[in-house]
Amino acid sequence: MGPIPKTVRVFGEEIPLSLEALILGIAEKMKLPGFGKDAFGPGLDFRRPEDLYLRMVANVAAGDAPGEEVPDADPAEVDLFLRSRAHLPKSVFDPDRWRRIVGDRWWPKVIYVLNRGGRFDDYERGYEGEKVRHKYGTLINLYSEKAAETKNSMTGKPFLGVATYVSITDTLGRPIADEAAGYTLNLITHREIFHTKSRTIANYWLLSVYPENFVVVSRRDAEELGLRDGDLVRITSSTNPEGVWPVGDGKKVPMVGKVKVVEGMRPGVVSFSLGNGHWAYGSTDIVVDGKLIKGDPRRRTGVHANAAMRVDPYLKNTCLVDLTGGSAVFYDTRVKLVKVG
Repeated sequence: MGPIPKTVRVFGEEIPLSLEALILGIAEKMKLPGFGKDAFGPGLDFRRPEDLYLRMVANVAAGDAPGEEVPDADPAEVDLFLRSRAHLPKSVFDPDRWRRIVGDRWWPKVIYVLNRGGRFDDYERGYEGEKVRHKYGTLINLYSEKAAETKNSMTGKPFLGVATYVSITDTLGRPIADEAAGYTLNLITHREIFHTKSRTIANYWLLSVYPENFVVVSRRDAEELGLRDGDLVRITSSTNPEGVWPVGDGKKVPMVGKVKVVEGMRPGVVSFSLGNGHWAYGSTDIVVDGKLIKGDPRRRTGVHANAAMRVDPYLKNTCLVDLTGGSAVFYDTRVKLVKVG
């Protein structure tokens, strides 16, 4: 499809409004070096995004040494490349302009790379004996002196300076074993490609594609728990055995969602996508200046189960944390799925 945003004119060129257009526009206004006419050398302008990107593709096509360039795309492949983009406006795709940017020699090789989405070696060339052929060749720090010299402010003990396995603990290093209480499923979250954390629930054209989210369960776990697609389950944990969100004013929102059985989930793990299960954000009636604003129930669909995440038993007001990096730990919560109805 053609570009959704408007087009703008930068360096005398019409291009779609984008981050690249903004950068080029600022460079033009400030007369920055490395942009505009002859930016890459005599006759090598940088007025449009493809002036940079197509040359980057040509570098990929050339390889790391003489003789490593990819083959030319054959006439049928060139025809496929051109016809598949023939519907695009010239502000996006102009084959004559693209060819001029990389030159006649590299144009069929650029097409060869773009048609494949990159450059890939043959599988047989992946290894030399037992070792990979394309070595990383850069220093890898297996020991972090900075971490090892820093003390854990909660325990007074130094942090580990090497990679190791650490069992689930609270901030004092005391082990947490909720499995013994029957909370055996590991709860994680994920994102669907057409929704984000919260705001996209207001985009109704997305709801037509994905009106609600699910509690995603592996087939094996579903069989053991007697669950099927569409069953309603409540998500509970040791620190939220009721399986509710306490949202204030004495109100509680149940963490109940529909089961979706899949083959692509690791047994022992359940997940829900972020972006659904609102109780505010226009989903509930609210009075503003004496005027009733009706809520839209479409924004309440699905489930949000962050309130089931394990609370640190020492801190008591936050989830488990990674003390080395200071980040929240959302992946060490064990839960139960309780069938509703």
